[in-house]
Amino acid sequence: MNQLEAAIQLRVSGKLEEARSLLSELLVQEPLNPSVWYQCAWIHDVLGLEREAIPYYQKSLELGLKEEERKGALLGLGSTYRTLGMYDEARLIFEGAIKEYPDRREFQVFHAMVLYNQNAFSEAMSVLLKQLAETSKDEGIQDYSKAILFYSDKLDQIWD
Repeated sequence: MNQLEAAIQLRVSGKLEEARSLLSELLVQEPLNPSVWYQCAWIHDVLGLEREAIPYYQKSLELGLKEEERKGALLGLGSTYRTLGMYDEARLIFEGAIKEYPDRREFQVFHAMVLYNQNAFSEAMSVLLKQLAETSKDEGIQDYSKAILFYSDKLDQIWD
């Protein structure tokens, strides 16, 4: 097991400060490794140090994270911005991620949270209702999925 894998195992097993310490050492040894930057961001988030996580997320993305790690970093950065009240920044991250990964529904859901925070309640509900109708395995939801989808962007409309 390499040092990065060891740091991840420490995080997973709840040894957060040990993981953070090892990742800090790794960052000095491998300053151009985007995965190390991403894991540094992640450990800061887990420790409740969201503001400190931001530059790590940004650098990991700048260095060219690949596939699943990139998706995770985009979600982490957008979510961190949102929890810090940086809604415009969060919205930009999620809108970009939705364009880049249109099949990844988690970005839609987190985007809806940002829309809610920006008082775009109808748009947020529309996004969530579409995700619910398209992904739920619940029989009742599936029975009415066409109606849910139809009304998802017409919540303020009154029918005469």
